[in-house]
Amino acid sequence: AEEHHIISGASCTTTCLAPVALVLNKEFGIKRGLMTTFHAYTSDQKILDNPHKDLRRARACGQSIIPTKSGATKAIGIVMPELAGKLDGIALRVPTPNVSIIDFAVLLEKSVNVKIVNEALREASETYMKNYIEYCTEPLVSSDFNHNPSSAIVDSLMTMGDDDYMKVFA
Repeated sequence: AEEHHIISGASCTTTCLAPVALVLNKEFGIKRGLMTTFHAYTSDQKILDNPHKDLRRARACGQSIIPTKSGATKAIGIVMPELAGKLDGIALRVPTPNVSIIDFAVLLEKSVNVKIVNEALREASETYMKNYIEYCTEPLVSSDFNHNPSSAIVDSLMTMGDDDYMKVFA
């Protein structure tokens, strides 16, 4: 009998966060991390203000930035047990129909700088994470990535930080 192998990415946010977290943890070690996803609105949100069990998500998705929870950081702890309990995060649903971005702030075990972190992400995108991470050096916006199949597209122009505290956007 044939077996089916089902792989779940949990969510698009988890699918973006996981490869970036994997590279940062592998190369520099992650002590703690906070993630904010600026997320395109979703099908369960309202076009006009209407009833919803979450009062914030009851608001019109095309007119508001809507804070809500994200399960992506908990899901990372399941697929990468070494990061369980080290990450937390929130979602901001924004009035755009497609393409989202994560803002991932991490406290690392090693002292680094923007150049070192970007080089690690670029190298990973060309080698062991080739099919998952793209590395972008152009000043693009969300609509430029519509229909892109990559799990994460690192915006190298947005990387910031120094010493053991860094922010990566993907």
